[in-house]
Amino acid sequence: MSRFDFTPYRRSTVGFDRLFDLLENQARLNAGDNYPPFNISRRGEDNYRITLAVAGFRPQDIDITAQQNLLTVQGKKREDLDDGSELIHVGIANRGFERRFELADFVRVERADLADGLLIIDLVREVPDAMKPRKIAVGGTATLTAVPSPEAEGDDTASAA
Repeated sequence: MSRFDFTPYRRSTVGFDRLFDLLENQARLNAGDNYPPFNISRRGEDNYRITLAVAGFRPQDIDITAQQNLLTVQGKKREDLDDGSELIHVGIANRGFERRFELADFVRVERADLADGLLIIDLVREVPDAMKPRKIAVGGTATLTAVPSPEAEGDDTASAA
């Protein structure tokens, strides 16, 4: 049994209901279906890659749809062309599939490529400036400044000039 019980966490947190529901639904939906196999990798602080093994599918057989917080990859089964041969053994899967990936806020699909039987989908997280942390002055002045990113803090040569 692979069901998680989030009851202790639900009692001590506020506003995370959507997250717990999402985790429970994903465990239920993906319980037995593992076709096509896939990898998810982190390629940087805000860059991700999903790689699906879709051997036998052509680009026109695959449909990728990105909606708010949901990425859906569908592969449509292709009807085999009758070339006059008789199949003795069918071991190459050629069935349709649908994979759903829940995306965090501000994650978008940057590109998708199909090569060597692998569908590679690159994702990037772009947080708007309005959502980034900023310093708030205490007192009578209302000056607000953006908090510099860790990469910008190491670049002291630009401020010295």
